[in-house]
Amino acid sequence: MRRNAFAMRLRPGCQGEYKKRHDEIWPELKAELRKAGVSDYSIYLDPKTHTLFAFQYLADDATDGELAQKEIVKKWWGMMKDLMETNPDDSPVSDPLIEMFHMD
Repeated sequence: MRRNAFAMRLRPGCQGEYKKRHDEIWPELKAELRKAGVSDYSIYLDPKTHTLFAFQYLADDATDGELAQKEIVKKWWGMMKDLMETNPDDSPVSDPLIEMFHMD
């Protein structure tokens, strides 16, 4: 297993709707994430900066890089694009974070 963290940006005023949509995340999307080797996935919000901090574990043989090609993922991105900063393909603008400290 390896740890993976990244940051995204939420549009101001969208906190409640973002939370609601994730509370109702589609079971088939969760299944696709698990199938790709993603587990223990959390997203946190810094309300001062509207920065979303995501953390997940990836299996050693994870295929998370292929998720962008999955129709269910593209559909989710399309639904979320009004709440977040996105790329031309509707994927969230995402910046990898560098681990500076870890304690088991």
